[in-house]
Amino acid sequence: MIEPNPKADLLRYLQEGRDALMWKLDGLSEYDIRRPLTPTGTNLLGLVKHVASVELGYFGDTFGRPFFAADPPPWWYTEYAELNADMWATADESREYIVGLYHQAWEHSNSTIATLELDAIGHVPWWPEERREVTLNHILVRVISDTQRHAGHADIVRELIDGSVGCQEGNDSVPAEDRAWWEKHRRRLESAAREAGHG
Repeated sequence: MIEPNPKADLLRYLQEGRDALMWKLDGLSEYDIRRPLTPTGTNLLGLVKHVASVELGYFGDTFGRPFFAADPPPWWYTEYAELNADMWATADESREYIVGLYHQAWEHSNSTIATLELDAIGHVPWWPEERREVTLNHILVRVISDTQRHAGHADIVRELIDGSVGCQEGNDSVPAEDRAWWEKHRRRLESAAREAGHG
């Protein structure tokens, strides 16, 4: 019989989301990882920067384990940052810096997760007072959801850039058909949408 290990299960799903998001940067130019591809500016490197800040906040500050305890935080991580500052990278913020920060965030988060019990209490300083008290379990579920959501965003953005799709390297989770099949499939969906729209 397999012994239940909820913490290990949660961490595995978190890591799968992390890995999926990072995979979306592979093989792309500096321009392509930064270019905004939605009306709200969604871009691949910005998504990585955002999830790094999410982990640093929720697994660091929330449980009294701030990542930036010794050094001042970057401008975009402060309460005075401009709106959406964590959703894009400036020209001076290199891919190596953002990706490196995300990996450091993983290590910091993983340390918090390993050190504390799932029922450990933390306080989210940026939430309303009446909801600030949380458990590590609650935060793990929230961050998994957020990371997987943004990995999905990254999947769509990457498809818009060069047609690459899939949730993980070696497991794209889509039928292995050629371009002609997909074009025919897309035309069929467009036809169905137009028919329904006129119905």
